[in-house]
Amino acid sequence: MFYDEAKIHVRSGDGGDGMISFRREKYVRQGGPDGGDGGRGGDVVFVVSSHLNSLVTFQRNKHYRAKNGTHGTVQRMNGASGQDLRLEAPPGTVVRNAETGEILADLIEPGQEVVILAGGRGGRGNQHFANSRQQAPRIAERGEPGEELWLALELKLIADVGVVGVPNAGKSTLLSVVSAARPKIGNYPFTTLQPNLGVATIDGYETLVLADIPGIIEGASEGVGLGHDFLRHIERTRVLIHLLDGMAENPLTDWEMFNNELALYNPELAAKPQLVVLNKIDLPDVRKREAEIRDGIRQAGYPFMSISAVTGEGVKPMLYEIKRMADATPRTVPTAANEPVVIRPPVEEQSFTIKRESNGDWRVSGQEIERIAAMTYFEFDDSLMRFQTTLERSGITAALTKAGVRVGDTVHIGDQELEWGE
Repeated sequence: MFYDEAKIHVRSGDGGDGMISFRREKYVRQGGPDGGDGGRGGDVVFVVSSHLNSLVTFQRNKHYRAKNGTHGTVQRMNGASGQDLRLEAPPGTVVRNAETGEILADLIEPGQEVVILAGGRGGRGNQHFANSRQQAPRIAERGEPGEELWLALELKLIADVGVVGVPNAGKSTLLSVVSAARPKIGNYPFTTLQPNLGVATIDGYETLVLADIPGIIEGASEGVGLGHDFLRHIERTRVLIHLLDGMAENPLTDWEMFNNELALYNPELAAKPQLVVLNKIDLPDVRKREAEIRDGIRQAGYPFMSISAVTGEGVKPMLYEIKRMADATPRTVPTAANEPVVIRPPVEEQSFTIKRESNGDWRVSGQEIERIAAMTYFEFDDSLMRFQTTLERSGITAALTKAGVRVGDTVHIGDQELEWGE
């Protein structure tokens, strides 16, 4: 089964907690702070693998999580970083934010790596908080929480040539003749229910990658049939072989319909170089119509050739011509990143919001303050005082006071539940 779409949930690893510790050795009465830092959480990384050609792996498992960093320990020993989660995907995979539709990565070249979600940084141990005024700080940071996201994966085949046309035009037969591909072949609607790739060898050393794109019917641009599922695979190709069914009632009408669907779906697709090829000229009735069809295509400004995919007549000259057209048309795909690119959820424009909940509790929401709360050791007075200072500097204390918070009220910040004091 060919899978070219998937939806998965990914989460990067949490950072390890920083340690609160003090040097304790014989004859050392007042050892300083020596708490180590937590390790960094693992990243979520997509890696392009040339060995894959579908998204079937992501159909079997929907949830993926990188490893957490380990906690810091005594004697300034830092925790180990969490192992990155490396997900392999086939070339041509587009990674989107499933909620917004935003493209996060376009995976093109084999070996390309993109960091989709960065792991949380490790919390700092108390060794970092010592100063001349506070030489024995009971302050450290918990690890930064990892990030999570639902991703929509979409595979667009990468081929030099897209072989397109209405159902039963002979696309699968042609692909089987010019390459080692063995697509399913038959004389009934929608024989091909998935794109097929084949590699044609020309003169023993030059190659051409062809994609047999399943038949497009009228209304495909609006999703009729399997229109959208098929049309997107044409986007990666450089040129098109538009195969006409010589036994169709009106091949020219079919050709016009197909080009209209391309233009409605994406005008750039309709502008791709297109070699129009009449198939089945081994049949006498088709041979009689060849001149009329050729004249109609050439009058529209398109190159035209005739072949028989069954007997092989005209196939080799067609390959020479489409190879020439492909070489003259550079592939137009987004530039692949040479170095990993870290994608993070967008920072909120407003630093925080305050809301009174139905039970009378208060909730403070904001990406930065929630992150700080998650990294605070509330069980230590020094850490709690530091967090209160952060609330004051950020304006949250004043905003809560203005909103009417009172001593004893419950204030929620992220997963933390705090009792408001004087």
